[in-house]
Amino acid sequence: MPSTDKTMTSNGPIRASLVVCAVILACAALYVASAVFAPLAFALFILAIVWPLQAALEERLPKGLTLFVTLAVTIVVVLIFASMITWALSAVGDWLLNNVQRFQALYVQATDWLEGHGIFVAGVLAERFDVIWLLRLFQDIANRLNRLAGFAILVFVFLMMALLEVEQFGRKLATLKDGGKLNHAIAGIAVKFRRYMLVRTLLSLLTGLAIWGFATMAGLEPAVAWGLLAFALNYIPFIGPFVATLLPAVFAVAQLDTWQAVILVFIGLTAIQFLIGNYLEPLAAGAALSISPLAVVFAVFFWGLLWDIPGALIGVPIMLTIIAICAEYPSSRFVATLLSGAPSDGKKKS
Repeated sequence: MPSTDKTMTSNGPIRASLVVCAVILACAALYVASAVFAPLAFALFILAIVWPLQAALEERLPKGLTLFVTLAVTIVVVLIFASMITWALSAVGDWLLNNVQRFQALYVQATDWLEGHGIFVAGVLAERFDVIWLLRLFQDIANRLNRLAGFAILVFVFLMMALLEVEQFGRKLATLKDGGKLNHAIAGIAVKFRRYMLVRTLLSLLTGLAIWGFATMAGLEPAVAWGLLAFALNYIPFIGPFVATLLPAVFAVAQLDTWQAVILVFIGLTAIQFLIGNYLEPLAAGAALSISPLAVVFAVFFWGLLWDIPGALIGVPIMLTIIAICAEYPSSRFVATLLSGAPSDGKKKS
């Protein structure tokens, strides 16, 4: 026995090194082959959300017609969402084009003030500055959205194939040694995905309405566009609310008369995001989506780095998947414990 324990102890660092190397190689493969893995992951995420609709329709309709209806509903929802974002970006871009001189005048005033206080580097910047960089920002966003069109086509191809084979895959999985655990984990993951999207959609709708109402009262144009952008960006935790707060505040500088009014607008936008994101969202999500805030931030930035916008959108669901699978096996349960949120206080400490 002592020799066996010594062998296991000596093999521990080797196993840990192998695990680290495997994780690094897997991440490298996901990055290099992102054109395939990203749409596949997104398709599986959508599959978990639309599967209840598919299963309900199969009880009443032929399988082929069921597949068509499920895909059609999914495409319609995605097109409505994309149309809202496109219209909002167009409205903001049009306002910017029509009022570009306001930003130019404000920048010149700022550089004059800095030069009056001895910061002469601002003069060099003023010679090269125009608001074309703001226009390029929105053009870059539009180009990224256009590139997502090809991504969406591949997603729906994977989704169609997955909807056809999901039941057969479940039966195959059940024949494996740990198939029961995997099926249990997958079922739990699908439920968490649906609850995550329900909570995220309701809170995004509330955020969009609150931003629209606040922008209207503050006289911030275009108010409807800011509300739609806040609704759409809220699907990306942390990054989305930050952008949805910063962009209207930047435009408020050119629209409002005093700095006090601009500061009040920024405070109001921040208060809305803080209240919904840090108070209402934890109450709505509950223990079923218990996940460490640090893990959420890491997931959004890490998967966003690997897969750009699609990675940022499904970074949290991927983290939920990792937690659920790790929780099924004793050897990896500690990973699920570390990545989960704060433990419940229902149990008394001994």
